Amino acid sequence: MIPFLDLKNINQQYRTELIEACTRVIDSGWYIGGNELEKFEQNFAEYCGTKFAIGVANGLDALILTLRAWKELGWLKDGDEVIVPSNTYIASILAITANNLTPVLVEPDIQSYNIDPAKIEAAITAKTKVLLPVHLYGQLADMPVIMQIAKKHNLLVLEDSAQSHGAQIEGKKAGNWGDASGFSFYPGKNLGALGDAGVITTNDEKLAQMLRALRNYGSHEKYKNLVPGVNSRLDEIQAAILDIKLKFLDEETQHRRKIANLYLDSIINPLIKLPIIDINAETYQAHVWHLFVIRTEHREALQKYLADNGVQTLVHYPIPPHQQQAYKEWNDLRYPISEQIHAEVLSLPIGPTLSLHEAEKIIQLCNSFYI
Repeated sequence: MIPFLDLKNINQQYRTELIEACTRVIDSGWYIGGNELEKFEQNFAEYCGTKFAIGVANGLDALILTLRAWKELGWLKDGDEVIVPSNTYIASILAITANNLTPVLVEPDIQSYNIDPAKIEAAITAKTKVLLPVHLYGQLADMPVIMQIAKKHNLLVLEDSAQSHGAQIEGKKAGNWGDASGFSFYPGKNLGALGDAGVITTNDEKLAQMLRALRNYGSHEKYKNLVPGVNSRLDEIQAAILDIKLKFLDEETQHRRKIANLYLDSIINPLIKLPIIDINAETYQAHVWHLFVIRTEHREALQKYLADNGVQTLVHYPIPPHQQQAYKEWNDLRYPISEQIHAEVLSLPIGPTLSLHEAEKIIQLCNSFYI
């Protein structure tokens, strides 16, 4: 069986360095908020091109705490509206409702799967305060246009960069476009920890200071609490692990691109819709291919055919947020583009340890599938 993503083999590549890093932390006797965290925060901020990176416990907390910090700073209040894509993973929306803010769902572009900038302005009201674009599957949303809209309407921009480590447009990376950005380092991400972890990037010093307090019980100085905070800290071992893996991120991304290019060039089955990428655009090599997502009206049959022939695939994601029980008040709403996407998408293997031979087998099976 060709696994969808072989995390064991991915991390095995760096086993010696990872063990050395963990041993260094164990032997230091300092496990929370030490040198390893500071070093990783500096290196990740430099990688993204931002002034600050603030480590937190996970990607969801990165989004929740950023919105919470803006409320503490007086830039948002309960009931303010946040525009977010209707086809995102539910975490993007959970962060909004967790802060007593109001999500406003906007449909994606069917070709890029990212929020459609042409639909954003129509959704803006007097209560709109934040745009929350999600860089889905590893490709940046149309940030130049989104930032123009934000500037025109005086809106904050929070990037959800959970799937887009290193993605860029015109040399400017995910995490450095908006006022802030939340990253996830869930083990299956392009830059994955060996557990949960996340980070917030920003160029705003006041925001960075507030976030550092919020993640640590609201404490900006030991035993002095600036605001009612939470415990959401990126620990020393995960920071040390991430700092090791960050060194290899661009190399792994290049391998993902090689596999993606092979798929794009070689899968020719008319029953399968491939990702649409403008190969002449500056943004082409900016896609970091966290996922390679095809669409087909015969998803269940194709997934079964691939599984029967030794290929594991996954569905990202089968149920759109507005149809989830968690948001049952939206269940009667209709977002047809999102519903079509969620009904048809299927993710093929594209990990950094997937061999070209395995990719060729997947291509052959995709091309031989028929109804």
